[in-house]
Amino acid sequence: MTKPTKPVAKRKLPRSFKDLTPAKHFKPAVFFRELVIKALLTPRTGQSRRPVFPKLKTGEVAITWIGHASFLIQFTDLNLLIDPNFANWLFLLKRIKRAGLKLKDLPPVDVVLLTHAHFDHFHRPTLRRLPHPKIGIMPRGVGDLAHNLGFSRIIELDHWESFSQGDWKVTFTPSKHWGARTLHDEHRGYGGFVLEHQGRKIYHAGDSAYFEGFKEIGKRLAPEIALLPIGAYYPETFRRVHMGPDEAVKAFKELGAKWLIPMHYGTFKLAFEEMDEPPRWLLEIAAKEKITPKVKILTEGVPVVF
Repeated sequence: MTKPTKPVAKRKLPRSFKDLTPAKHFKPAVFFRELVIKALLTPRTGQSRRPVFPKLKTGEVAITWIGHASFLIQFTDLNLLIDPNFANWLFLLKRIKRAGLKLKDLPPVDVVLLTHAHFDHFHRPTLRRLPHPKIGIMPRGVGDLAHNLGFSRIIELDHWESFSQGDWKVTFTPSKHWGARTLHDEHRGYGGFVLEHQGRKIYHAGDSAYFEGFKEIGKRLAPEIALLPIGAYYPETFRRVHMGPDEAVKAFKELGAKWLIPMHYGTFKLAFEEMDEPPRWLLEIAAKEKITPKVKILTEGVPVVF
């Protein structure tokens, strides 16, 4: 039985532009200069590849990074998308690097996981164009946004709730972020997911700052592959809702995972660090921590088998 949606909490009108973000760091002039104007002047790079999907054996998983926080996860009998976003523009924000593959080249999609309602993760135009995904799984309070987008079934979960079908299972995990799509919908949930199938466990953290909850996720669910955000961390106030590579490595260790796949960098300019800084810094930290073989930086549009 579907649980009743929590009543919408009332919210006062913002006193300034800073109130539009939970970290209260929004300064219009700086925002437009750093995130809009600089992006407009930056040529779009990257290429959309015609993917060559591998022939998998039972127990193998292929992971294709589409860009930003978007991934295609493939097993022998399951195709799953996480936070798919093929947009070249998010309102005024320009996509700096093209999606790794074209939407029309996707295989049939069985399941879509949506971590929260922010426009860069829950992109309705992309979802509307997907090849008729059967099941959409998302946080509590987000399901109304998915109506009329082609899903045969919409599942809303609270933290630590799971949904399973056949021999695959998805568990919704906490994060440190925020979920409101507009000023007045703070009832919407947010988090990450752990997918379990054919003996494998893959964790997508969604959008998150570092928090102690990574230890609990590792203890409860023991993911093997961790897809962790490493971008949009500068200035320091952005770390209230995002992680840098240093914190992603800390989270990775606390999760106890075998592989770290970075995401949430290099696609849209969402903060003030240089676009190529997050992966460079991540590899520097990995070398110092002697975990370089465990860090797998994916190329957009190229499936990697684990």
